[in-house]
Amino acid sequence: MRILYGVNGEGLGHATRSQVVIDLLLRRGHDVRVVASGSAFRYLHERLPRVEEIFGPSFAMDEGEIRRWATLRQNVMAAPRELPETVRHWIGVVHDWRPDVVVTDFEPLAALYARSALVPLVSVDNINMLVRCHHDDGIVGPELADFILARAITRAMIPTAGDYVVTTFFRPRVLWGRTTLVPPILRPEVVEAEPERGEHLLVYSSGSHALIDALRATGMPCRVYGMREAAGSGEDGEISFRPRSTAGFLDDLRTARAVVTGGGFSLLSEAVYLRKPVLSAPLHGQFEQHMNARYLEREGYGMCAPEPGLADLDQFLRRLPEFEAALRGYEQDGNRVALETIEETVSAAADDSRRRRRQARRLARRAVS
Repeated sequence: MRILYGVNGEGLGHATRSQVVIDLLLRRGHDVRVVASGSAFRYLHERLPRVEEIFGPSFAMDEGEIRRWATLRQNVMAAPRELPETVRHWIGVVHDWRPDVVVTDFEPLAALYARSALVPLVSVDNINMLVRCHHDDGIVGPELADFILARAITRAMIPTAGDYVVTTFFRPRVLWGRTTLVPPILRPEVVEAEPERGEHLLVYSSGSHALIDALRATGMPCRVYGMREAAGSGEDGEISFRPRSTAGFLDDLRTARAVVTGGGFSLLSEAVYLRKPVLSAPLHGQFEQHMNARYLEREGYGMCAPEPGLADLDQFLRRLPEFEAALRGYEQDGNRVALETIEETVSAAADDSRRRRRQARRLARRAVS
């Protein structure tokens, strides 16, 4: 089976998830070619064969908040310069190699190619949770305008797919057919990790002085990644600023008592899988993070606090036994269910497409005769 796989380049969550899926498809003998932009291209190009770089949108950030109009402006300015060359190269790549099916992890050009070439399209991501499922007022909260905008952007980014596989650690009601909810796709290192109950907080955040002061006031050991104050590493009382390290971060996550982070889906999923309570501070202007954090709180796995201070941290720490009890009831068999579902969905889409083509050829021959 020939599979074209498009990967969104904003952040690394799309890339790490897609690598797990693509590795499986390659092991099963499928011919997979990948197109990706930004950081996803750089990550996957080092780890997979046949990865092509394409133009992709990016977000403009300021002090941890998405600037909507700056984001629109920078992408509108970049597209005329970069998109034509991307399209020309794209045509050259796929002209003599017609895929049986296209899979997109929120990557728009691969999806547009699928619709224009009448090739089956399968969407595999967590973002279509915004569109494919129902979210009540408690989840939408005061961010109704952000919710409407996020849904509109999600619909605009990806043309209507034939099938949607949505990764999630929570289970709202599905609104539309041919939508399957599966557990999050985790890095193999996370699946293999043995969680231990330590006494430190793992903190991953762009941070603020107020958060640092609140962490210091708790008196708990804190291992901090991503703070602007921590260009390298260093100690500040019980606060240990850590340099970027994939292995070091995972070990600190595996042995943490709890996690303080934003509302990004990947780290929340890893923390839930390892049964670590989370205090989630979603980014302003990014509704998906607010949604993730509120569902996390609703499931009893932690708290949502957009601007966490000492009162929020104190409440979070007092409730840790409650969150730990809820997390003990979470069930996920590694990546098995998600990967089996994706392969079955992709294979079924390709088989259906081949049947339709054979039927069209038979009808054409009958019309000629």
